[in-house]
Amino acid sequence: MGAPDSGTDGRMAVNTPSSDARSPSRVSGLLYGLGLGGFVDGIVLHQILQWHHMVSHVEQYPVTTVAGLEVNTFADGMFHLSAWLFVLLASIAAIRAWRQGRLAPSWSFHFGLVLVGWGVFNLVEGVVDHQILGVHHVRDDLGAPLSWDVAFLLFGALLVVGGWALYRRGLRVMERRRSVEASPVA
Repeated sequence: MGAPDSGTDGRMAVNTPSSDARSPSRVSGLLYGLGLGGFVDGIVLHQILQWHHMVSHVEQYPVTTVAGLEVNTFADGMFHLSAWLFVLLASIAAIRAWRQGRLAPSWSFHFGLVLVGWGVFNLVEGVVDHQILGVHHVRDDLGAPLSWDVAFLLFGALLVVGGWALYRRGLRVMERRRSVEASPVA
């Protein structure tokens, strides 16, 4: 039986072993990846390098005018807010898993899922914003943005593949450790 835990209503709750008690949450790593991937995109590509903004490829909002920059800055802020919400949800999911008595993930398990989440962010953002909606491209400041968009998608795919391999490695290590701990001592 787990240690007593003070519930939100002031009563003592007890964490009891369940089928989930042995497996860490996958949700928090994926949500962290989505949010942190959004922050990398927004901070590095939008603000530091200034290659594009959320709607910088929309003719009505050119970044060469104050009005266009105001709209793009607001849209970037809404984008950052959504990235922040993903990180907040990831934190809530991690705390919830901890309170349920789930095992803590290994580093490779967790960061593998973070990389998968970041890659999924890149793939969805790259397909939806760059190709389907066409609201911006990776490099709106250059001609021929398609090559940059394709590179962004390839990077996202590499993040998913590499992150999945790292996650699977962490999962195997945790399963081996679990079977050693569960085996009877002779």
